[in-house]
Amino acid sequence: MSPALTIALCLAMPVVGALLVALTGKKPNVREAMTGLASLATIALVTTLVGPVLAGEQPEWVVVEAMLPGVPLAFRVEPLGMLYALVAAGLWPVTSAYAVGYMRGHHETNQTRFFICFALSIFAALGIAFAANLGTLFLFYEVLTLCTYPLVTHHQNAEAKHSGRVYLGILMGTSVGLLLLAIAWTYAKAGTLDFRSGGILAGHIDPAVLPLLLGLFAYGCGKAALMPLHRWLPNAMVAPTPVSALLHAVAVVKAGVFSILKIVVYVFGLDLLADTGASEWLMWVACFTLIVASLIAFRQDNLKARLAYSTIAQLAYIVLGAALVTPEGIVGGGLHIATHAVGKITLFFCAGAILVAAHKKNVSELDGLGRTMPLTMGAFFVASLSIIGVPPLGGSWSKWYLALGAADGHTIFVAALMVSSLLNIGYLIPIPIRAFFFPAKDDHHHDDHEPGAGCIGGEGPLRGEVRWLCVVPLCLTAAGCVALFFLAHWVVRLIAPVVRVAG
Repeated sequence: MSPALTIALCLAMPVVGALLVALTGKKPNVREAMTGLASLATIALVTTLVGPVLAGEQPEWVVVEAMLPGVPLAFRVEPLGMLYALVAAGLWPVTSAYAVGYMRGHHETNQTRFFICFALSIFAALGIAFAANLGTLFLFYEVLTLCTYPLVTHHQNAEAKHSGRVYLGILMGTSVGLLLLAIAWTYAKAGTLDFRSGGILAGHIDPAVLPLLLGLFAYGCGKAALMPLHRWLPNAMVAPTPVSALLHAVAVVKAGVFSILKIVVYVFGLDLLADTGASEWLMWVACFTLIVASLIAFRQDNLKARLAYSTIAQLAYIVLGAALVTPEGIVGGGLHIATHAVGKITLFFCAGAILVAAHKKNVSELDGLGRTMPLTMGAFFVASLSIIGVPPLGGSWSKWYLALGAADGHTIFVAALMVSSLLNIGYLIPIPIRAFFFPAKDDHHHDDHEPGAGCIGGEGPLRGEVRWLCVVPLCLTAAGCVALFFLAHWVVRLIAPVVRVAG
């Protein structure tokens, strides 16, 4: 199979899956089987590209020679894109299985529309991952926003519609108002929008305006949720939990930070930013975001809201890695895309399982829950340790590389990373402590605010656990947090050529 055909099939498979889901929507078992098969086929196809990329190749597919003058609609699989594609495609099957259990257990409506939009979101994420130039990236970046909007507004109540307006307003406003302007400015100066090793701007733009252009790109990628353009993310927590998992781990926020990382490496180039110091302001913004978001997370009693602000802080780690423009910073940022994805998706899976089985949404209500939901709360504990950066869990390696990158002349940011990790402990670890060691509250009240609050959670492998379609995925992703500790060198090996060539 030619590289171009493989890329085409990777992008086509989620679309085919969405069509099959639409055609079989009246038969839930068949519909969900189509989702599962499409997700498995997609990850199988994506993994076939890993070998060529590790061998130093960059498979390419040019669809249209001139989408705009000198800007083709084209895809090229380079190491950073390969990593993001593996994260998006690799987590789709497990998220699909979890979504089936959650959507049925919570008696959600419009499930066919949900699975269609989910598949199309993976299509958009893969388009972003494989984009060969800024034009192609922008196109799929917008498609991702539009495909996820119906997921955010899934419940169609007043709260969901308001959150959807915030979501669409901020993400479309930043991309059209800032990102598109940055792309046009880049094209005017460099004469190309291609992603090239070493960047395309050196010698074509006045170094004095580089910080401004970088700012347009950083805030134009609104999905990265840099403060103060972060409000869409907590607002989007009104969506069903599988959507929260998609937003925080599989596709949306990772599309934002991945785009910033890729633009820093292939548009600006590490040498240009390092020599001019143009990215120093972005280090401070990322540092501010990761500390302040962590502090806000402390104040959130709602579990999903606490996890949302945690995500904002963790995304800032990746932006900081990009802004450091050191080889270790880029590797740490890329590695954190993978380790945070697996850890955070586990936490959201657990939050959804708790809602379906125990009808609880607030941290203050979780006392004693670990004795009735030991698998769920055990997985939550493991994922929390990975987010914090405790060995032997994957998050420890990404934070190690980020600290190494910051230590090269930016020791204050090493301190910020350490403080942030302490804050992570403060807002995450009390949750499993309450669940396992506090006495259960004598509370028989169920929150009936969301549909499905009356369902019973005793259908899982243990009494009190949610149904197995939810429990197995969260156990698998928790195991993935451990596996990434021992497999991190493969991720580093994949993305290391980026800094060897571009740095």
